[in-house]
Amino acid sequence: MLLAFDTSSAAVTVALADPVTGATVASSSTVDALRHGELLAPAIEQALAAAGATPRDLTKIAVGVGPGPFTGLRVGLVTARTMGEVLGVEVVGVCSLDVLARQSSLQLPVAVATDARRKEIYWALYDGPAADGSRRRLEGPAVDKPADVAHVLAGLPVIGRGAVLYGEALGLETSDVIEYPSAEVLALGVATGTLPIVAPDPLYLRRPDVTMSGGPKSVLPK
Repeated sequence: MLLAFDTSSAAVTVALADPVTGATVASSSTVDALRHGELLAPAIEQALAAAGATPRDLTKIAVGVGPGPFTGLRVGLVTARTMGEVLGVEVVGVCSLDVLARQSSLQLPVAVATDARRKEIYWALYDGPAADGSRRRLEGPAVDKPADVAHVLAGLPVIGRGAVLYGEALGLETSDVIEYPSAEVLALGVATGTLPIVAPDPLYLRRPDVTMSGGPKSVLPK
């Protein structure tokens, strides 16, 4: 069984799928930006129970690597890597923006824009879909103020929560109202090889808010 989940956004989304076809066996999605740590493990347990499976039936784990806020993103990645280590199964990552682009049924190029907080968006541009449904990423991922990239996204349908929050600032003419990544699509893309695989490491696009210590400082007056 293939277990897939993504916690890079306000949604906690989980799917259990056939590892060859990607057909969904069980899935769930809950939007709650403050409870990733509380929701993910029960959602995985419920998916396994619905399929009549146990963790030992898992053959691969796929996890969305972001970009996304640190707190929610690390919940998914730590869970995936810990389960992979304990169960001895492969863990693979997928850019969460790629998952969103794969969710669109539009037969033309699209942009993805998700909520990066701080009044910014994570964004990327994608080509039209190939025959197998895959999309080639043309630019990004990057993080910017919506107004600073409005000219880049101009004329494209935009997928993701960022389009909902900042449609006016982006000057959107069209949008594809899909707000959050789907674990079902993540599982399908990994099983069928139609989503690019990356290491299960967090994709952070901002510099850390903290820096390494420069060593002890003198408390004596100068």
